[in-house]
Amino acid sequence: MSLFTPLNLGALELPNRLVMAPLTRTRSGAHGIPGALNIEHYGQRATLGLIVSEGVYPDQAGQGFPGQPGLVTADQIAGWAKVADSVHAAGGRIVAQVMHAGRVTHAETNGGLDVVAPSAIAIQGESHTYRGKLPYPVPRALTADDLPGIIAGFVQGSRNAISAGLDGVEIHSANGYLLHEFLAPTSNVRDDVYGGSPENRARFVIEVVTAVAEAIGADRVGIRISPEHNIQDALETDPADVLATYGALVDGLAPLGLAYLSVLHRDPASELVQTLRTRFGGPLLVNSGFGTVTTRAEAVALLEDGLGDGVVVGRAVIANPDLVRRWLEDLPLNEPNPLTFYGPDAAGYTDYPAYAN
Repeated sequence: MSLFTPLNLGALELPNRLVMAPLTRTRSGAHGIPGALNIEHYGQRATLGLIVSEGVYPDQAGQGFPGQPGLVTADQIAGWAKVADSVHAAGGRIVAQVMHAGRVTHAETNGGLDVVAPSAIAIQGESHTYRGKLPYPVPRALTADDLPGIIAGFVQGSRNAISAGLDGVEIHSANGYLLHEFLAPTSNVRDDVYGGSPENRARFVIEVVTAVAEAIGADRVGIRISPEHNIQDALETDPADVLATYGALVDGLAPLGLAYLSVLHRDPASELVQTLRTRFGGPLLVNSGFGTVTTRAEAVALLEDGLGDGVVVGRAVIANPDLVRRWLEDLPLNEPNPLTFYGPDAAGYTDYPAYAN
């Protein structure tokens, strides 16, 4: 298996197995509308087998960052339609990562709405808001009556992605955001059917993904998870509980026939990741780096060793819009500049050059 051979993910036909990671870049302005910068940025990277967009909020309460794009208003949907047109015109494929930030936000970011989570437990630290850094608030614990509305938000955001012409969605259940908060025992201390046991903590994520799959077709839906990543106070430090929780999750998702499972984990060869892969039964995308750079040699080895069906890459894609060509021909790479990962303008976003012949 090679990085540069085709791959089918449900309804998506990829010409290669390099996948652009969902990367928060805060370039969509105060109203979350994808504009010219976003259109150019994603279009530049259309040779990747698949582009997964930055996390996009499906309802206003779910906005996590200033400058984050949404999939709520007509203007936001129209902006994504132009992004999709740009990527498709260059021969690419793009899915929207649908993300509710949960407790990883602040009322100064999400328009003054309630910050919500499975349980009323705040994150330690500070949130980036439109008024600068502010301590994370104690979130309001979602009631059982609230949950259908959260599901409806994911469904409507996903429908909006399809209506904008995007090729599908990836449900964000990783990195400490709302759905991951349900999975992790440190952020979910509920005593109803959505808390306590591993099966109960997995229940809400399964309900969300099932509803989205029914709405737009399972073959256009993927899911991203990050077991044992231990970020943003969503701590998973008991290996037995991790396997039980994520095992229950993939067992609940397997019958749906999703397009793919994307796993962010430091060791794709681990028994945990490979067990989840077997139980899921569909294509696996592996992502070993978060804050570290995935190298060409590592990506090649992951597939040659049969550890996944595709490789998700972040920082190398930020700095090299033509990464597929550079890795195919083993060409030198641009180095990413972390100082421009986040910001409002083109610097470090659309100004990395393609390789000059």
